[in-house]
Amino acid sequence: MRRLALGLLAAALLAGCTTAPTEAAPGTTGTPNTPAASGSTATATPAPSRSAPTPTPQGTLLVADFGSDTVTFVDPGRDGSGRNGGPIASVEVGTAPYGLVVGEDGRAWVATAEGVAVVDTQRRTRIALIPYETETGPVTTGEYRGGGMGIALAPDGRHVYVGVNVPGGNGTLEVIDTATREVTATAGVGRRPFDVDVSPDGREVYATNHDSFDVTAVDADTLRTRRMEVAPYGTEGGLGSWLKPHYAVVRPQDGTLLLPFEGERLAVLDPRSGKVTIERMTADTHQHGAALAPDGTLLVVGTGPIGSADEGPSLTVRAPDGKERIVPLEGPHEDVAVSADGRTAYVTGGFTRDGYWNGITVVDLDSLDDLDDPNNEKNKPIRLSAGNRPLGIAIL
Repeated sequence: MRRLALGLLAAALLAGCTTAPTEAAPGTTGTPNTPAASGSTATATPAPSRSAPTPTPQGTLLVADFGSDTVTFVDPGRDGSGRNGGPIASVEVGTAPYGLVVGEDGRAWVATAEGVAVVDTQRRTRIALIPYETETGPVTTGEYRGGGMGIALAPDGRHVYVGVNVPGGNGTLEVIDTATREVTATAGVGRRPFDVDVSPDGREVYATNHDSFDVTAVDADTLRTRRMEVAPYGTEGGLGSWLKPHYAVVRPQDGTLLLPFEGERLAVLDPRSGKVTIERMTADTHQHGAALAPDGTLLVVGTGPIGSADEGPSLTVRAPDGKERIVPLEGPHEDVAVSADGRTAYVTGGFTRDGYWNGITVVDLDSLDDLDDPNNEKNKPIRLSAGNRPLGIAIL
């Protein structure tokens, strides 16, 4: 019955995860910001910066401002807790930045509607904008804009892979040489490549294609492609369906891809065989961003309900043995990053649909047991101001 109800609801909507999206003008919000929690600082986003007077501190957060043309550097606060943190500076990168990735050399690669921006994160300056080879039409904003979406870096740092959306058609995977900063190859993938990941050995690249219910595996050497359907609810409803893949993570120990669906099902894709197995999830909410902690804990962002029976926004914390803790969140969220020590999660509030807010929720993963105590406010998630509709996030 739930599937039928969702199908009827989705059939009346446009493709993807939204009704008619409304894009906020740079420097504005889609909905009013919720005040920051006690101990955090709600600081206005600073004007774009061309140079940094001091190097960017390690542990600084970097977010892609989908509602603007910038990335914003955010101080994560005392001990990374969010307390007394806030934006440091913003750097112009290009229209509607979506995903980003940071290499060991400190360069950030940002997928925008215009091309891939290269940012020196120490000096906080844009040093290049690499145009796409793929023709994506006029540069626009909003969820359905053409241009880069998911982006990933090869393990050896020599190539960047970006999924390029072509409105109304199949997308492409573009390969960028990080030394020459040029597009060196392209490969066809599915529709709207929300996410891009790379196998642990660097031999394959995976584009998670939202609107075609699949993952495209691309051989990094030959660029040959394989389509692997990932549709645990089926493909009924087509472009109007909500029940599509969004983001994936690659499990290092076996190379399998983990793709969460609706807080109900975790699709485990073996890219060698193309076989999908399903594990149960418990958040019961529409899900987007995902990340893996160093110990193998899976973090999944619950954006909020798409049906009347769904639960609200949340962060699922799933241990390697499958046990889950659900952390309630205030308002929609999109993506998540986890600190190197695995103790803190940073969840962006930008969201690809309306209802977003301009900040990050900071979750202390060491204090999850305290969340069950309604009288304990000390370890509740902290809301930290950050950028303009922040989607992608990385920790420097």
